[in-house]
Amino acid sequence: MAGRVYDIAVIGGGINGCGVARDASGRGLSVFVAEKSDLASGTSSKSTKLIHGGLRYLEHNEFMLVRSALKEREVLWAMAPHIIWPLRFILPHHKDLRPTWLIRLGLFLYDHLGGRKVLPPSNGLDLTKDEASNPLNSNFTRAFEYSDCWVDDARLVVINAMDAAKRGADIRTRTKVIAAKRDSDLWQLVTVDNVSGEKEFIHAKTLVNASGPWVSEVISQQANLPSKFNIRLVQGSHVVVPKIFDHDRAYIFQNADDRIIFAIPYENDFTLIGTTDEDYKGELSEASISQGEIDYLCASASKYFSTPVSPNDVVWTYSGVRPLFDEGGGEAHEATRDYVLDLQGKPGEPPLLNVFGGKITTYRRLAEEALKKLSPWLSGKDTVWTSGAPLPGGDFPVEGLADLTATLKTEFSMIDEALIQRLVRSYGTCVRDILVDVKEPNDLGLHFGAGLYQSEVTYLVRHEWALTAEDIVWRRSKLGLKMTKEEIFFLDEWLQENYAILVDLTA
Repeated sequence: MAGRVYDIAVIGGGINGCGVARDASGRGLSVFVAEKSDLASGTSSKSTKLIHGGLRYLEHNEFMLVRSALKEREVLWAMAPHIIWPLRFILPHHKDLRPTWLIRLGLFLYDHLGGRKVLPPSNGLDLTKDEASNPLNSNFTRAFEYSDCWVDDARLVVINAMDAAKRGADIRTRTKVIAAKRDSDLWQLVTVDNVSGEKEFIHAKTLVNASGPWVSEVISQQANLPSKFNIRLVQGSHVVVPKIFDHDRAYIFQNADDRIIFAIPYENDFTLIGTTDEDYKGELSEASISQGEIDYLCASASKYFSTPVSPNDVVWTYSGVRPLFDEGGGEAHEATRDYVLDLQGKPGEPPLLNVFGGKITTYRRLAEEALKKLSPWLSGKDTVWTSGAPLPGGDFPVEGLADLTATLKTEFSMIDEALIQRLVRSYGTCVRDILVDVKEPNDLGLHFGAGLYQSEVTYLVRHEWALTAEDIVWRRSKLGLKMTKEEIFFLDEWLQENYAILVDLTA
């Protein structure tokens, strides 16, 4: 006999799983989320960090996907203006690649397909008069410029989980679903806590498989079911190098192989270059950049920048495996980024909803569509509500980040301004929760390096499911770029020694 029965059980703590959990819990539904590792530990933290329509997808006739994504840019920006902000992209032009008329047509569609209201429109750029030319080869004299948005992808996942938990969702990290079966009109899941080894039986009316690259594995192994769809696993890799340019705009470069790469300002002192698109056949947990990918990204950027980018310049890399819907054939970079929601179940059976593909920009719409498909089993709770509802830390005007920063600098005048600025960019109005007991600099507690203090670490453990140094310095932040290996090791040791005490503080 089942104890508590959840309305929805979700497998996967990436952007789609946490997006569904947030939306569902906000409708008054009971939600259970199982993530076998840390939140956003898979594909969702390894994107190019963009909220964008995908200019290049227009060439593949993905007009509906681009339109849907473009409409989401300003919606998401308004929901989380501390971790999402506008970014202008510069597209240098030269005659050997896409012609001017095609670029102008693409940018016209990009400006008008998605109901842009606040973001500025595209325009031409005279590189002989603009500072954007400074890092480029001198043969580039013309460019185009357009708008998209930047996002801290891992933090977007975490704050969706935080909001879901605030609304009643049961978020379990380091919890693996080892079996799932239909039991009369319910799903029965067997989970195991990866830390304690404890097993638990969970019952739910519906099951959402949002496990990303593992979606087919969950269907065939955990649920022991067939699937009528396949996924195409495509690896996307990025490199980070010391800052190449000083302005705050990004570049999009066209390559002779019809692929594009971005060069984006990153964490103040670096430039992010990516991405690649290669079919992936290896172990999902072992995806890493190849030397060929590093060489490709550096060579592609070097064709545009006046100072060549060398593999020796690379200070950090990351690789993610994208679970794209498999349409069959074509190059990896041509595979659709749209999602497919596969609802399985005969009449009278509890449904299984499998999520194939998708992109960060459309996660909120995906969640709405998922709940619409599941609504016959969920007591008709179908109120659409997430558009316009701020995420944790984002409850301030969409263009009010500078004002919020100034206010918090005044409130916490005893704290270094650079630290306040970083905290606001990461936590928005939740900065006050981190600094609630800070009256003087010493109240920040132990300093682990690179401006990471005990007060922030405590907050991350208590409110954001952080368990290890990796969770904190590579997902909740990117401070690992500025910390030494010794500092990160010390943080890990300190967490292991103090975790139980920190968790008890929440009792």
